[in-house]
Amino acid sequence: MTATTTPSGSGRENARKSRLVEKPSDGPRASLWYWRHHAGLFRTTLRYIIIFLGRVVPSFRAKNWLYRTFLKADIHRHAAIGLEVTLDIFYPQLITIGADAVVGFRTTILCHEYMTDRYRVGPVVIGAGATIGANTTLLPGVIVGAGATVSAMSLVNRDIPAGELWGGVPVRQIRAAPNNEVHDVS
Repeated sequence: MTATTTPSGSGRENARKSRLVEKPSDGPRASLWYWRHHAGLFRTTLRYIIIFLGRVVPSFRAKNWLYRTFLKADIHRHAAIGLEVTLDIFYPQLITIGADAVVGFRTTILCHEYMTDRYRVGPVVIGAGATIGANTTLLPGVIVGAGATVSAMSLVNRDIPAGELWGGVPVRQIRAAPNNEVHDVS
């Protein structure tokens, strides 16, 4: 069984799906039953401990260091990851968070989707200066552009253009970028 890339099409949702690698279930049960084949029991246990520590550590420097060093996530040293933020436990190395990005309280960043007969894996990118509101869920394959804002309690299932304000379940545009200009914060 070989991996396939989900076909791309028009729209931001299809752009997200085009970045995902889709694979069939490893056996007759729902694909989540076979998570140990994809992530490993020992590695996942260590990741759980690191993510748990990171969720309660108030220091951004310590948290970012933990995530960069032990999870291999690409997190800028000046990113601000709030308390109780949960990074993907199986594929944290696929997460990128840019300089001065803010990820709000209890946000969940997923790089995997397990379904009954298959699973998908893809990167999540949060651009420099972006703000993710509290209790937001980001699905695999999404890109939040530089300086964009996602309101609290949103489900990000598509790309968010730089400098724009989006929110809701599922996420939708609330305000376009002012004058279609985005200031580089890097």
